[in-house]
Amino acid sequence: MPTPASAAGTTAVRVNQVGYLPDGPKRATVVTTAAQPLTWQLRDTSGAAVASGTAVPRGADTPSGQSVQVADFSAYRGSGSGYVLAVDGSVSTPFDIRANLYDSLRSDTMAFFYHQRSGIPIEASLVGPAYARPAGHLGVAPNQGDTSVPCQATVCDYTRDVRGGWYDAGDQGKYVVNGGLSTWLMVNSFERAKRAGADAELGDSTLRIPERGNGIPDILDEAQWELDFLMRMQVPEGKPYAGMAFHKVHDAAWTGMPLRPDQDPQLRELHRPSTAATLNLAASAAQCARVFRPYDAAFADRCLSAARRAWTAAQANPALYAPASDSTGGGAYDNTQVSDEFYWAAAELYATTGESGYRDAVTSSPWHTSSTALSAYGFGWADTAALGRLTLATVPNGLPADDLARIRSSVTSAADGYLSRMATQGYAVPVPADGYFWGSNGEVANDAIVLATAAELTGDGRYRTGALETMDYLLGRNALGQSYVTGYGTKSSQNQHHRFWAHQLDASLPHPPAGSLAGGPDSALDDPVAKEKLQGCAPAACYIDDIGSYSTNEVAINWNAPLAWLAAYAAERSSTGVCAVTYKNDNVWSTGFTATVTVKNTGSTTVDGWQLTWAYAGGQRVTSAWNATVTQDGSAVTAHDAGWNRGIAPGATVSFGFQGTHTGANPVPTAFSLNGHACT
Repeated sequence: MPTPASAAGTTAVRVNQVGYLPDGPKRATVVTTAAQPLTWQLRDTSGAAVASGTAVPRGADTPSGQSVQVADFSAYRGSGSGYVLAVDGSVSTPFDIRANLYDSLRSDTMAFFYHQRSGIPIEASLVGPAYARPAGHLGVAPNQGDTSVPCQATVCDYTRDVRGGWYDAGDQGKYVVNGGLSTWLMVNSFERAKRAGADAELGDSTLRIPERGNGIPDILDEAQWELDFLMRMQVPEGKPYAGMAFHKVHDAAWTGMPLRPDQDPQLRELHRPSTAATLNLAASAAQCARVFRPYDAAFADRCLSAARRAWTAAQANPALYAPASDSTGGGAYDNTQVSDEFYWAAAELYATTGESGYRDAVTSSPWHTSSTALSAYGFGWADTAALGRLTLATVPNGLPADDLARIRSSVTSAADGYLSRMATQGYAVPVPADGYFWGSNGEVANDAIVLATAAELTGDGRYRTGALETMDYLLGRNALGQSYVTGYGTKSSQNQHHRFWAHQLDASLPHPPAGSLAGGPDSALDDPVAKEKLQGCAPAACYIDDIGSYSTNEVAINWNAPLAWLAAYAAERSSTGVCAVTYKNDNVWSTGFTATVTVKNTGSTTVDGWQLTWAYAGGQRVTSAWNATVTQDGSAVTAHDAGWNRGIAPGATVSFGFQGTHTGANPVPTAFSLNGHACT
């Protein structure tokens, strides 16, 4: 369950305040000016030391402006609650080590989207009485929409029913470019989980939503709420720009705070269609047609029809841009570079239909071979080429083998870049030192998706480790010792910028619900509160938990969506059967031994490249090996495939052997992980 927030002070020992997975990385950052390595102790709830070691000095950490050391206790595989890490007289906040660590976060990050729904009552039976509210913007007084919304002057001479969808952020606008990306992330999360055989945890009756029990996976039900809205934003046949998508709908002027959605009296307006919005519709609707088909073929057909119409309309209007000046009452979401949206939409349509016209649009795009499709800053609503790459790399399609190999290599190369950056930083963050801009926490989570996809493509556990370490950053292992997710951690964000979750302004209103992600550090200080209170901050420390700091502390669907993706990934457990390990001591003598390890693939897909890890409890040391490359760091042992035996088909086994030394005790290891996943 979420950890209640407290006013506890920040300790010098920065950890993931929720905890760690037994088979995952376990690292902490210690703020210290000490140059010599510091000794650390991991203590259980009774205060007993269960592991110890020496931290590694990192010195000056540029993004945080701090001098730090890093303590690594990954070799500890025990489970329990109330652990603390003690270093140099400082003790971390308590945390858990358990396999079900992220189960509630998976649910709560997804529940965020139900809370943000427009056009439907938010029921107390699903969210609790503090968060229940009437439907917003259904044309019930004092609302004026969204069932019959006029256009801005000169845009159109008719009205549209654009009810539904999700409110974008702390305001009550609805934006197609942000909605398209967020929906894609949600549906992609399910598509990835299904490939991994882990979709049951995102299936029907797994979320607190009204549609539970209808035979359709709940995550797709939630995505459909937004997809229906996105298709309502499509210009109807017979009208100018038919097939295009209106860029956004929101109030004619900015509303004050606090303000519950059903209490908003302002006129709502449709804003001129844009090429970017249209391509977001094309991409997300094409993905919908592919993923929804086994569950709701009629809806899949609707999605595909809308995607085709949008693609054709965008081709006819390739440079209709949303103006940067259109920022009264809602964000502009302006974007004059849409070739990446064309690439993304073509990739989704090709992956869904296999048609040559869409394939040609993919292969002729400059983004298809660009080295910047997966950039140092990840992806976002204005940079979507990476989404096309991720789809082409993971969804079966008819591209030539060498083309697919290059695409997949581009994903792993980007992931390698993130890992390299994480390795040089005190807080293991995948973003560069100048990457702490508006919505930086969403950027971190997006990068984690690239890392997790690389793990899927290669089976290399380094990438899973990197993806999980980004969760450590978001949940407290950062420059401020601050969990950016409401309700998770000893010191978590409570006052995000939002018009209804506005307890800081009105004590009768709630804090944000558990699972809401704050935007995170923004070194540009883009709001008055940040400018007043954060002058001189180091980039990774430019954050304040104040409802007025919309540039560091707003919530948004495109930040919670990658967090939900990451939480679902982190919550997956391989106990359903991925690998089984047999460890056998072949020969033991006074100071040495030989052993054979056999790994069986108990999953349903071939393991292509493997890394097996375990820890010795008796001080054993591996001295040589055959049929694998075996390395050892302290008690932690890692065995890599030898190349020729990298593939393990479902049901097949691979064996390797080694020689080692011992000092009298030679206990058999009891816990093994294959590519970061625990084996039986």
